[in-house]
Amino acid sequence: MAQTGSSMQLTRAADYAVRVMIHLATLPANERTLLPSLARATGTPESFLSKILQALGRAGLVASRRGQSGGFEILPPGRVASVRAVIEAIDGPIGLNICLVSGASCNRKSFCPAHPIWAKAQEAMLGVLNTARIDDLAFQAAGTHGENSDGLSERAGKLSTGKSGALPLRTKTFQEVKAPPSRAKGEETSKSSRNRAAGDSSKGDSAAEIRLDLQGLGLN
Repeated sequence: MAQTGSSMQLTRAADYAVRVMIHLATLPANERTLLPSLARATGTPESFLSKILQALGRAGLVASRRGQSGGFEILPPGRVASVRAVIEAIDGPIGLNICLVSGASCNRKSFCPAHPIWAKAQEAMLGVLNTARIDDLAFQAAGTHGENSDGLSERAGKLSTGKSGALPLRTKTFQEVKAPPSRAKGEETSKSSRNRAAGDSSKGDSAAEIRLDLQGLGLN
């Protein structure tokens, strides 16, 4: 029977949560955004977004404040959080199969030939999700849609100058690398002198040949 979904598929709530975290991380530090603006920016229904933000808040990744200057902001742990941490804040521990979930048991686990396959597949998936960080994804998003974060601008500056903050090596200008005028002029004078000497020598040889021809004809 045909199915439209799979139990291995990421939930919509987790997908929205990752979008929200990336967007909040592109904002300057301590800047808050209101729920309607966040919903528009991430394409998340407002009623659904409220529940997602509550879960992210319980995980210590975002914070909210009421009042005229209130709204939602990402916390420092949220900026450096892995994608796995965000997903598990919404869906709980990731388990490709029940035999891989901590605390769960399967009476076929010890002899099932498929169990090592599930374990290897989950290890690969978690490896990717653990190394993908929210601040890295936000930096990519800012580069795609335009820079709008002081923190991200500073990071881009560090990339352009090197991790140590040192300025790039100075390159010499055309005036600095071209040959010194005095040396170039001396070389040109020497070359001209050699050319004139070669020309004079050639003229002398031609005159000597003409005299020899005239003597041979008895005209000289």
